[in-house]
Amino acid sequence: MADSAPKQLQLAPLGAGDLIDRAVRLYRRNLFILIRTAAPPTIVAAFGGIVFRIGWGQIWLSSDSSDFFIYLSLTLLGAIILFGGYLFMLVVMGGATRNLVAHLLYNDPVSAQAVYAAVKARFWGLAGASLLVLLWIGFASLAILFVFYFLVAIVFGVAAVLSFALTPWIGIPVGIIGGLAALVGILVVFFFIVGLVAYVPQVMLVEGKRVFEAFGRSFTLAKGNVRRLMAMTLFTSFATYSALMVLLIPLGLIAFLIGVNPLVVGQSPMWYQISYGVLATSSSIVLTPVWMLGLSLLYVDERVRHEGYDIELMAAQQLGEFPDQGVDSPFGTALSGIIPKAPPPPPINSGRVLNLG
Repeated sequence: MADSAPKQLQLAPLGAGDLIDRAVRLYRRNLFILIRTAAPPTIVAAFGGIVFRIGWGQIWLSSDSSDFFIYLSLTLLGAIILFGGYLFMLVVMGGATRNLVAHLLYNDPVSAQAVYAAVKARFWGLAGASLLVLLWIGFASLAILFVFYFLVAIVFGVAAVLSFALTPWIGIPVGIIGGLAALVGILVVFFFIVGLVAYVPQVMLVEGKRVFEAFGRSFTLAKGNVRRLMAMTLFTSFATYSALMVLLIPLGLIAFLIGVNPLVVGQSPMWYQISYGVLATSSSIVLTPVWMLGLSLLYVDERVRHEGYDIELMAAQQLGEFPDQGVDSPFGTALSGIIPKAPPPPPINSGRVLNLG
């Protein structure tokens, strides 16, 4: 990598478009390295997705109770593996952020080996923290989904009342506008809740915090990140599904021409389920690094905005890293040790009294 790479990544507060642009530029510069980094967790998640789809599809075709329980077990196993893949992805994200900060500081090469070495040093702590993050996101999703359905029911109820009380045509624009407003409001609340824990793996590997300290630290950093986090998520999701559709449309046409309806779960044969999983894995491996880089850059940007982290990084580049004293930013080191240090012991009071007489 060129020596000027860190200088090209000027550290300044970034908007949503700048974050996406910078993540894409970093991705293009380190394409195959980042694909190798994202491949293991993505393959695990994709394998779980294939097993889940096969089991779920065959449940509806099972003719007796023994087959039903076999495919139900297969479905549960696939769900567990899929969950483990997403957990592994969050763990790797912390190592990717540490590698990115080391690249900004010392022009260290972006390397899959460096990412996984950092992950290995704190694997169990990262796994526990990532599990709590996924549970947080899962419960938030269920609560937000329930509130969204409730709001939509209210909106359409009001639209129906207005249609009967006034004129029939007024209910359509009221329903559309109210539904869109409810969707936007729910998305803002959802990303606000999810954004509170968005930086937990990064904090653990960049700042050397313990699990619960990392949650508190992430809550502190998550100020005003809703719009940028939402933009990054929507962009990555749109790019992933666009790439997936490019791969799946030919597969669906082939299935349709030989008499298989790919839209009906019970009619999807085994070869289609496996082909779908392989193509979905291919698109995810290619685009997951953009999401990982985006969150890593978002973490760095939050510290630049709130703590003058750009000054820390420039000082470390010019003067060398300061000794790690185990204190919080902005007075700590730009890149702390991976293993958290115990706090220094309090000063010992000997109890001696100075005699001035």
